[in-house]
Amino acid sequence: MADSIPLPLKDRVAIVTGGSRGIGRAIALHLASLGANLVINYSSNPAQADLVASQINSASASRAITVRADISDPAQVKSLFDSAESAFNSSPVHILVNSAGVLDSKYPTLANTALEDFDNIFNVNARGAFLCCREAANRIKRGGGGRIICLTTSLVAALRPGFAAYVGSKAAVESMVKILAKELKGTGITANCVAPGPIATDMFFAGMTEEMVKRVVDESPLGRLGETEDVAPLVGFLATDAGEWVNGQIIRVNGGYV
Repeated sequence: MADSIPLPLKDRVAIVTGGSRGIGRAIALHLASLGANLVINYSSNPAQADLVASQINSASASRAITVRADISDPAQVKSLFDSAESAFNSSPVHILVNSAGVLDSKYPTLANTALEDFDNIFNVNARGAFLCCREAANRIKRGGGGRIICLTTSLVAALRPGFAAYVGSKAAVESMVKILAKELKGTGITANCVAPGPIATDMFFAGMTEEMVKRVVDESPLGRLGETEDVAPLVGFLATDAGEWVNGQIIRVNGGYV
């Protein structure tokens, strides 16, 4: 009998921010299926995070823990990495997937965007990504296998009305990550963005009428919304050794939406 093929992420440690639900949850489950040990970060709902961790711990050889952290707070981001490093026999962190994000479900024009909402969106989406990337750049394992993957949005290309603050925050992340990839020269760490189109998650449906959803579906060449499982395998590929030559890129996964 032939030896079984080793899992590509066996014994590597991955942090997934926003890993308790939506796209982050699907990514965490997928990375675990590839052999990674997971740190599931969440900001407010421990029950959902615990469900993801228990699913991983009961269904695979991988292990998972949950860590509460507000990624817009540098002290909590440091603590998140501290927890990850101490959780799995002091193994270094190999992979950061920054999937935490917020959206203004009122979909206001720029002229009608409240400063409080703008600040909240930039705090989580841009400042949070910056803090996670900064911590990762200093602490992720060097010499091969290090990966930084930030979730952005295909709306940076589509530029639809009603998303000015959200798209602005994600465009900032895309710019930072492309520069970060160059600054990490010599470390063996890659940095990329995965930019989904419309995906059927709670965040997408918040504030959406049936008519709005139908319009989005009609715009898709494939005639449907994306699913979280359409995004996770791409992130999985980037996280493995096979994805090393993809670096400093914005990869849109949207079914032809833009």
